[in-house]
Amino acid sequence: MKSGISGIVALIVLVVLVVVGYSSLFTVRQTEQALLVRLGEPIRVVTEPGLNFKVPFIDTVISIDKRILDLENPSQEVIASDQKRLVVDAFARYRIKNALRFYQSIGSIQAANIQLTTLLNAALRRVLGEVTFIQVVRDEREALMGRIRDQLDKQADAYGISVVDVRIRRADLPEQNSQAVYQRMQTERQREAAEFRAQGGQKAQEIRSKADREATVIVAEANSQADRTRGEGDGERNRIYAEAYSKDAQFFAFYRAMSAYETSLKSDDTRFLLRPDSEFFRFFANPSGQPPAAPATGAAPQR
Repeated sequence: MKSGISGIVALIVLVVLVVVGYSSLFTVRQTEQALLVRLGEPIRVVTEPGLNFKVPFIDTVISIDKRILDLENPSQEVIASDQKRLVVDAFARYRIKNALRFYQSIGSIQAANIQLTTLLNAALRRVLGEVTFIQVVRDEREALMGRIRDQLDKQADAYGISVVDVRIRRADLPEQNSQAVYQRMQTERQREAAEFRAQGGQKAQEIRSKADREATVIVAEANSQADRTRGEGDGERNRIYAEAYSKDAQFFAFYRAMSAYETSLKSDDTRFLLRPDSEFFRFFANPSGQPPAAPATGAAPQR
């Protein structure tokens, strides 16, 4: 009887020792850091992964993620320094660098996201409210994101949080403003295109006028040169004719008559009628061009 009771007591003691031993151990994963709390008071932070010890039933282990966490911020409307409204869609990445401060000031990831969202919106309004729309959209976007990250990191340090990066995913005008700006830009581009076409047409007209003027001058000079050359040729021809006439007047007359025959007797010219014994056809009757001798009159007829 006593041996049975002793066995039961030994078993109970063994179970208690196992439970106490199991309760005194805890494991820290590589993606976590552990905060050890004793009766509500933090006593130490474990950042190295592995197996660790605690006081059973007294100490409590709170696991805190040490990976880089994402903060998705809803789209916010911000007014730039040139009074243009912007719809800004941004997000941030952060990690918990001081688990004790994080636990004492915020306590959970959900609360941290809410607090960081408020701080991020305030930083966006401060930084983007000091610059123009063009600087946000095109010129200084990278530098502005760096300024927002620095301001957010400085404020988040009080909560044991380090802000790794802040990115502006989209920064644009509201939909109604975008349409108005688009139409204004379209109108402006159409006006510039019409102005360029007008300038091009004017330039083309100037080039055509200059070309026509130069062509007229060239043609006039060519005609003048042709007339001068033709006059010189006619003068030389007349001189040759004069020399030929002075050497053989009869041959010159014959040559002129043959040229007149060739010119006047072409098939496509107008027809005209002349008497065969006219002066124009004198070389047809006599190669010398002399009129035929008249028959002798008064001779006595022979019997």
